[in-house]
Amino acid sequence: MLELRPTCEACGKDLPPESLDARICSFECTFCVQCVETILFDVCPNCGGGFSPRPIRPRREHRPGTFLGATPASVARIEKPVDPDAHAIFAAGLKNIPPQDR
Repeated sequence: MLELRPTCEACGKDLPPESLDARICSFECTFCVQCVETILFDVCPNCGGGFSPRPIRPRREHRPGTFLGATPASVARIEKPVDPDAHAIFAAGLKNIPPQDR
């Protein structure tokens, strides 16, 4: 089950469970769309993978136990500020390779 982490790891922007700005990699590293597009170049600084929009967990219970009230979002903030210069070097060899081919 996704943690639905509450903030961007790079800039600290709030990303509530319903946020359309949240992006995650396959390890659930969480960043805002602005950081993914302008600093990270769609390359996760932790694993080198790509990003996808984070799914929205339903607020209402449409089926038993499958809603935000039964499985709440994480409140643990993970902050790993990204050094843009160091990440540019890391991402240089990956950003032109589609995530599915990395």
